[in-house]
Amino acid sequence: MIKFTINGEAKQLDVDPQMPLLWVIRDIIQLTGSKYGCGQGLCGACTVHLDGNAIRSCTTPVSAVAGKNITTIEGLSANGDHPLQQAWLNIKVPQCGYCQSGQIMSAAALLQQNPNPSDEEIVNAMSGNLCRCGTYPRIKAAIHQAAKLAREVK
Repeated sequence: MIKFTINGEAKQLDVDPQMPLLWVIRDIIQLTGSKYGCGQGLCGACTVHLDGNAIRSCTTPVSAVAGKNITTIEGLSANGDHPLQQAWLNIKVPQCGYCQSGQIMSAAALLQQNPNPSDEEIVNAMSGNLCRCGTYPRIKAAIHQAAKLAREVK
């Protein structure tokens, strides 16, 4: 049995300890916001937070999350009102949308550590998240806008 908390809800699962966390999240817990992209932790589509840090759930065995807290895109905010989610809509970031939950989760980890990042800090933090549509300028603009929105709320 592996025990952990996901989006504030305690879970106890009897699964193969080597099963990738992504498959536990998607197939067992039925939260489908985190996406399968490359299966090697290179594209970022599967990004979730583990104790507040962005990780790639496709390469993380579920045994590594025992006793820890996981946040998925579904747990980022109850009503889709997180500053990043608002900024993503305001800037019209998504095209196909496939990578967006991973992009937002990486950006959320960045803003948690650095509430007012520079362009260079955003590029460095987001470099592991790929977007086939090439919406990188809008992603950067949305992160800046979300940082501003978060500062205004405080």
